[in-house]
Amino acid sequence: MDGMKGTSWQQRYSANEIFTLRCRILDKPGMLAKVSELIGTAGGNIGDIKLVCVEDDYQIRDITVYLKDKGQLDRIEKSVNALEGVEIIKKVNEILEIHRKGVIDVVSRVPIKTLTDLRMVYTPGVAQSCEEIVKNPQSAKELTTLCNTVAIITNGTAVLGLGDIGVVPSLPVMEGKAAIFAEFANISAIPILVDTKDTKKFIDTVMTIAPSFGAIQLEDVAAPQCFEIEEALREKLNIPVFHDDQHGTATVVLAALINAMKQTGRNPQDCKVIMLGAGAAGIAISKILVEYGIGDVVVYDSTGPIYRGRTEKMNPYKQQLAEITNKQNQQTPFAQGFEGKDIFVGVARPNMVTKEMVASMAKDSIVFPLSNPVGEITKEDAAEAGAAITADGRDCNNALVYPGIFRGALDANAPQITPKMQLAAAKTAASLAAEGDLLPDMLDRDVHKKIAQAVAESAKN
Repeated sequence: MDGMKGTSWQQRYSANEIFTLRCRILDKPGMLAKVSELIGTAGGNIGDIKLVCVEDDYQIRDITVYLKDKGQLDRIEKSVNALEGVEIIKKVNEILEIHRKGVIDVVSRVPIKTLTDLRMVYTPGVAQSCEEIVKNPQSAKELTTLCNTVAIITNGTAVLGLGDIGVVPSLPVMEGKAAIFAEFANISAIPILVDTKDTKKFIDTVMTIAPSFGAIQLEDVAAPQCFEIEEALREKLNIPVFHDDQHGTATVVLAALINAMKQTGRNPQDCKVIMLGAGAAGIAISKILVEYGIGDVVVYDSTGPIYRGRTEKMNPYKQQLAEITNKQNQQTPFAQGFEGKDIFVGVARPNMVTKEMVASMAKDSIVFPLSNPVGEITKEDAAEAGAAITADGRDCNNALVYPGIFRGALDANAPQITPKMQLAAAKTAASLAAEGDLLPDMLDRDVHKKIAQAVAESAKN
């Protein structure tokens, strides 16, 4: 089983591209069927088909197709246009269309319909709020948006699977995160692009603008720089600082693993994990698994297993990991590292794991190849090799947990987001999954609300 239901069309078809093709089709029986067949032969999957209008002897139809890459689109266009009586007259990239002019707006929470409204919101009435904050600085969290505003800050050095693409190309990702905050947690989130790779300059910039926000979400900052940045900001600021690529990923992965272990009859204390990847996500996942009580985690990077005494390509963060993982100081090659392990988690590179590796794991193993957009092994290959439960990067989405984590932290007026709060979020998310699923429905607003309540309660206790 893969433990996931209610998947998106993109997930169903492993589609990275969505296009709507406006086609002029000769109005004769069987013509639409021929077009559909050609699209399928070229590897496309069809979604909606809509009749736009009728012109003389032709129908104009919009056909939505889901594609793995643009090469499939080229093949579809060539073969459909070669069919007599059919022509593609327009192509619309639906993903680009949804991002056109951005996906977020800033709007007033208070309607301004009269002069009285205006003078209360702005001068002269606003002076009362200013004076109150001068007298009582803590009142700013009640009288301003500090109770409800998050900065999403990036330098564009580790964007999705695209890598170091720069700050402006990363803006659509930041806007998407902001839209999710607004939709699922009623949080106003503002994308902030900090165009520097200098760690000190980045930290200083965030420190300078931090008074404008109630919390900071670091996003798409490459390791190991992200560790130093987060540590410094946590130490210097009295508001939550949370690197989502680390802790959001770790929290949702733990939630899915809680249910995967339950479904395979495993006791966490007895589980042995092999982890591939020692960057931001890999280190954070390993730490939260240890915090939760997993029996042992052995982390592999490009050099091999991380163990006490290793000197090659180590850094302070890997050194910290060596002290809390790999209890037996395992130093075997990667392929051998799978032998007898209960769980595999991959956050490294595509196609790094073979069926033979999965087959050497314990019976009814749990395999999570999470790299995006292509995992370390396909879920299908992992299942064929003996994995009882599989999940990939599309299944384990940070968006399930980070809105509730921030909502809960803001509601509790918490100065930071702690591992205890993350565990509360993970356990709550796991508990809300339907029987047989790994995770609950990400679009269920009630799920985010309950995660927020659990986080706030954890912060207060």
